[in-house]
Amino acid sequence: MNAGGEPGGSSVPDDVWEQFLRDSVDGVADAPKEPSARAREVAERLRDRPSGEEGWRTYAPPRPRRRKGWYLLGLLAAVALFLVALDPWRMIGSPEGDGGSGAPLAQESERPTGAPPVEPARLATLDEPFKGSPAARWANGAAGITVPEARATGWMSRTQVEQALRKTRDFLVASNLDPAVLRGERPATAIALINPHQRDVKDYLSAAFRTPTEDNDPLLLFSRFEPSRVRPVGDVIKTRGRMTFREGTRGALEVTTDVTYVYPVVRAEAGSDEVVRTIVRREVVVNWDDPSKIITERGTFSLVSYKADTTNGGCDRLTGYFAPEFGADRAATDTTGGPAVDPYDRSTAIADGTGGQDDGCRTATRS
Repeated sequence: MNAGGEPGGSSVPDDVWEQFLRDSVDGVADAPKEPSARAREVAERLRDRPSGEEGWRTYAPPRPRRRKGWYLLGLLAAVALFLVALDPWRMIGSPEGDGGSGAPLAQESERPTGAPPVEPARLATLDEPFKGSPAARWANGAAGITVPEARATGWMSRTQVEQALRKTRDFLVASNLDPAVLRGERPATAIALINPHQRDVKDYLSAAFRTPTEDNDPLLLFSRFEPSRVRPVGDVIKTRGRMTFREGTRGALEVTTDVTYVYPVVRAEAGSDEVVRTIVRREVVVNWDDPSKIITERGTFSLVSYKADTTNGGCDRLTGYFAPEFGADRAATDTTGGPAVDPYDRSTAIADGTGGQDDGCRTATRS
């Protein structure tokens, strides 16, 4: 998409335009998905082309790439419990430098070098829903999302970068921590932060909450549970992750987020006390673009890519809600397929996968 017009065709005075750039933290144009190798090559050529060849026409980023992976809890969890008997606190050590203590972890400032150590075998309870999980030492809610120190980047000043980072975290909170969204309501606050000129995203959002499909699934971006089926345990969601930024295409501020969320739930029936956890790791990349080059709306960003890996979320039942399994459900589920993955291991990026948007159901080693 382009805004049209040529360099000499603007009727906006320079001083008005400069004031707009100073006062607004703006979003991006028309598309969301991580670019393919071909798209990245094209984007690179566009970025390197002399500005005189492009005039003031807007540049539409490649369509955003989406990916979703699902993990079931399987027999490998029992293997992890067996290893506890061999004292893995000494064998495995602690890649995050915790020394095996129960002290809260410092914020994550960079990618860890390995997975957290295996916890002693302990069942979660209503009073201690994170017992037996590395998440017990993670921060609560938004406090677990590390926001880096701002610096002038691309078209933005340090103050504008600081505002954009804060708004990006606001999006993560509104998408994954808002109690109303978690119980299935429409994430209006989060959606309002997305550039409405991204046609693909607009179409996806309009369809996702009405008729979820593999391509249009709200769980790609938002955490939602069906209140008639499950209810949260307490009001704490454990999080761990960080945000990074750099100058992106056309001088945009490109912000990459990588956060894991841990949700403890029980069945909705009164008196239910079996606590299980749904674990969701999301990598979301957004652009805050120069409004002189990209069609955008004030205070919005464009989605570049979004990936999610979910453990105990229902293995892609396409209902638009996470559907965690409890003991009886799990016993009847075949969990033998696919490679094993530790949902608490943040030492590598979420894999792109080879099966398209959804790589199928695989086995999680712990919950």
